[in-house]
Amino acid sequence: MILSDRTMREELSRGRIRVEPLADGAIQPSSIDLRLGDKIRVFRNNHIPHIDVRVDTANLTEVVPLKEGVPFYLRPMEFALGVTLETIGVPDDLVARLDGKSSLGRLGLLIHATAGLVDPGWEGRLTLELMNLAPFPITLWSGMKIGQISFIKMTTPVDNPYGGGRLASKYQGDQDPTPSRYHLEF
Repeated sequence: MILSDRTMREELSRGRIRVEPLADGAIQPSSIDLRLGDKIRVFRNNHIPHIDVRVDTANLTEVVPLKEGVPFYLRPMEFALGVTLETIGVPDDLVARLDGKSSLGRLGLLIHATAGLVDPGWEGRLTLELMNLAPFPITLWSGMKIGQISFIKMTTPVDNPYGGGRLASKYQGDQDPTPSRYHLEF
């Protein structure tokens, strides 16, 4: 079952769900609006012939700070990693779902390729997988509404929450747009 606005407010006030800082008017009927943070990670694609998933890719990217009032232009078919302004905390009996804003989707902006679920136990700022499918550049602004998060009740609390030590929780506590850590699988 997806939590309603009333239940999300209750869970926020009890501290079970964390969305900090929570913007005025962010709570929607079945989700909470999230904003783009102050950093975007872009690929430097001019010095390697391919990506090897077995190798750390952090050196393939660089972080670009977003300044208030200064746009970042995401070019057509360009991919970058962003980060939410908000820090999210999910309790062990809920799973969260990240989705884009439909108005931005109608312009061709996707905010995640595969990372739509936020596991029970997750804490941190969410990394966004930004992709421009439009034929024109799209401007991105620090602090703009970029997505929404909804919360789904699980049948029971999980036995092994994300970040609990028993799992290889590679992204727990992230604060920056974090590059892939898939190489740790090998």
